[in-house]
Formats: sequence, C-alpha cells, structure tokens
Amino acid sequence: MVNHQDETRTAYDGVVELYASLFANRLETQPFSRTMIGTFAELVRATGNPRAADVGCGPGHLTAMLHELGLDAFGLDLAPGMIDHARQAHPALRFQEARMECLPIEDAALGGVLAHYSMIHTPPGELPELLAEQARVLAPGGLLLVSFFGTDEQEPVRFDHKVAPAYSWPADRLAELLADAGLVPFARLLHDPASERGFLDAHLLARRS
Repeated sequence: MVNHQDETRTAYDGVVELYASLFANRLETQPFSRTMIGTFAELVRATGNPRAADVGCGPGHLTAMLHELGLDAFGLDLAPGMIDHARQAHPALRFQEARMECLPIEDAALGGVLAHYSMIHTPPGELPELLAEQARVLAPGGLLLVSFFGTDEQEPVRFDHKVAPAYSWPADRLAELLADAGLVPFARLLHDPASERGFLDAHLLARRS
C-alpha cells in the first residue's frame, strides 16, 4: 500500500525545478522568516556546537543560508529529486536522502535542527514520532526551529496544498507536542500570510532540555 510519505516523495520529485525556481529566493520577501532563521543560527552558534540539519531541505537554499550564517549545515530530504538538485546547486554542501522519522544522525549530535515547513504533510497522529526523532539528535541545549502553517482553530486543519495534502496547526497544540518530546518552547512568531489560504505563518523555537 502506498503511504502518505511515498505519495509526498513522488509529488515533490515531479515539481523539483518549478519548486526550486519559486522558493530559491523566497525569503527575500519574507522578513519574519529571515529574522527567525537568523535568530536560530545565532543561538545555535552560542551553544558551541554549530552542526545543524536542515530537515526537509528541498532544493537546499536554506541549508546554504545556514552555512552563510556560520553553521556547519547539511540537508536531508525525502525526495531524491530534491537532493539531486540541492547537490548540483550547492556542491560544497552535504545533502542526503532520509526520512524524518529515522534520521541518519547519531544521538545528541547536533546544535540545531531546522524544520522549515517540512512537517506540514505529516498526519497529526504521526507528528509526535517526528518531533521525538528531532529531539533525539539534538544535544542538550540544542535548538529546533519549526515553521508551519498556523490556524486559529482548536485542532489541526487538513487542506489541499499545491503539492500534497497538508495540515495547519494551532500554535499552542504544536508547542504542547514539542514539550512532550522533551523540548522547551521559548519563542514564537505568528504573522499574517501572503497567501490566499488565509493561514498564519507560524514559527516556534524550542530548546532540548
């Protein structure tokens, strides 16, 4: 049986070049996202462990941004087409195909994990497993930045994303899941989107306890 991960991988492999052309410079018009990623990188550097994973890296543009911000960054993605594109676009950086529930990283190895809209396709019942895996690879004091579509509803909302079905989350509910995974949420940013969907753009910063 084809599961949602297989469907998502196939869907993203089918739009690699289009996706890369649309999003490679997207943060130039997203000052809030840039600010949160910059803050994340600064806090990761302050831990003394600059090693960071861009989980769900897509075409690798944010992996490159983390590298420019002083982190030893590498990218992981479910879709082999995205990994191939990232390697060609950023040959000096490391990229590897991987699933988010089984990261090829040793325990407590990283100073930071960036999950920039990379968990939006995960059904709500499976999200705790992904967050626990990201907590596993973080060293104590390490940072996780999760960006996602936010909603004012009380429960996650499924919607038809242009690539694959996705979910928006109430920020408080996602913060609770982070805490359940052994992470301490300490900063959040919610702002109106430049999107016809009407969801909030949401960012949560958490620290491994």
